[in-house]
Amino acid sequence: MQIILFEDYKIWNFLPFTYTRPFSTLRVGIDTILEKWKFYIPEIKLVTRNPLSEKYNNIYSEIETLFINSRFVPTENLLNQIHSLEKNSILTFQEEIIAFRCEESIIQDELIHRPLTQEFLSQLKIQFNEEEFGDQNYLYFSKITDLFQKNGYLISWDFKRLTEHIKSYELQDPFTKVYNPENLFIEEGVEIRSAILNASKGPIFIDKYAEIQENSVIMGPCAIGEHAIVNIGAKIRGETTIGPYCKVGGEISNSILLGYSNKGHDGFLGNSYIGEWCNLGADTNTSNLKNNYSNVKIYSEYLEKFIDTETQFCGTLMGDHSKTGINTMLNTGSIVGVCSNIFGGNFPPKHIPSFAWGGSDGFETFQLEKAYQVAEKMMKRRNVPFTEADKNILAHVFQETLKFRKW
Repeated sequence: MQIILFEDYKIWNFLPFTYTRPFSTLRVGIDTILEKWKFYIPEIKLVTRNPLSEKYNNIYSEIETLFINSRFVPTENLLNQIHSLEKNSILTFQEEIIAFRCEESIIQDELIHRPLTQEFLSQLKIQFNEEEFGDQNYLYFSKITDLFQKNGYLISWDFKRLTEHIKSYELQDPFTKVYNPENLFIEEGVEIRSAILNASKGPIFIDKYAEIQENSVIMGPCAIGEHAIVNIGAKIRGETTIGPYCKVGGEISNSILLGYSNKGHDGFLGNSYIGEWCNLGADTNTSNLKNNYSNVKIYSEYLEKFIDTETQFCGTLMGDHSKTGINTMLNTGSIVGVCSNIFGGNFPPKHIPSFAWGGSDGFETFQLEKAYQVAEKMMKRRNVPFTEADKNILAHVFQETLKFRKW
């Protein structure tokens, strides 16, 4: 029997991030959701939709398959129930389908364009005996704000999983102050100089070859990714994840940088999620709280309307390869698409579609060939090739988001 992570139609609640990647490759906590599953099930396969399949798909067979919803995070209890599923049975949680087991594989594109209900699965000639899963409130994702709202919890959860029975490397710098040192874990090759690491309210995990420069303050729970750089004087507040190869500075709070992105200068980033290959110019600031303390509304490109996040705190949600110029101000609950460039004075709109070039004075289309050139140059700086598969993904996003570029 093969085991496959699948995506259902609710991944479209996580645009713009799921334009360019499978949901399971999103980073929440210390590592990605896919890496969490592989920790427990190394042989698990990832099957995704077109046009992502060329870059991400594993080869799979038309044999008996255990399908697992990639929006769920593995726990011991969940893993036990999934592994005990019998053929033609299904595991659910509050009307969410977690996993099902059937005799042959189902085409991924069939799963993401409609609700994965028992009625739909019956059309595929699969009959199910249903089992109900217990309360796992913090370990699945249904809306985009879950990504940063559940990050602190998952950092602590991942910290215990990844560091159990493993000894941390010793802190070498005598001028760095650590509060609650038992909650600090350092991987090999890490450089730390004259910093303050406060793990009193949650763990701090610093991955291989990361660099923490002078006068930086890091508060837990926090994860600093492999080869990431925390610049001089940075203030990294709790519930924050800095992904691999990111460069960060200024003030960051309850935010995630997925990887290979830069926020190297002063400016505030709060309650936000930033994709890969992004760059926030010097003194870029995100608003994360409205003056009247009401709930933040964001634009859903899936529903094509503004929706209530049901939270008072929400900053910027920015897709891959997007950039801001110096002194950019971003509204509370800003949605920025893929390959967008924002600059100029005053606040730009709250919804900035993919391949937008401009700011508060108006936008024009950032043409695809120019976007390719910029992406290739930025990725080359980190020795990562810009492949034909990457081009095809961006071309698909360009076409899918035409309707939002109405200038």
